[in-house]
Amino acid sequence: MIVYTVYIIYICEKIYPMRKLIDLDETTLTKLKVISIFEKTSVKGLIENAVQTYVKNKQKSQFNNLSDEEKEDIGLLMLMQEADRTEFVSREEIMKILQS
Repeated sequence: MIVYTVYIIYICEKIYPMRKLIDLDETTLTKLKVISIFEKTSVKGLIENAVQTYVKNKQKSQFNNLSDEEKEDIGLLMLMQEADRTEFVSREEIMKILQS
């Protein structure tokens, strides 16, 4: 077995690259090397793309199984993560916007 390093990105409050070791058998590694030649990328890049694609597909399938309320909650969470945390707004300004 050959140990190969893969960077997997987890989304929590911030995005942190994390180094994870995985074991690949010789056959799989050889196939990845051949594919990487045709794709003109490194084996590491190929694995990273495969993991990112897998995660995106899983997220889409899980998202499709959520209720409308759960989808709204996730959308709000995503918007909150994108917000500029250095800017502050007074309570009065928020209430004024909500009342209009």
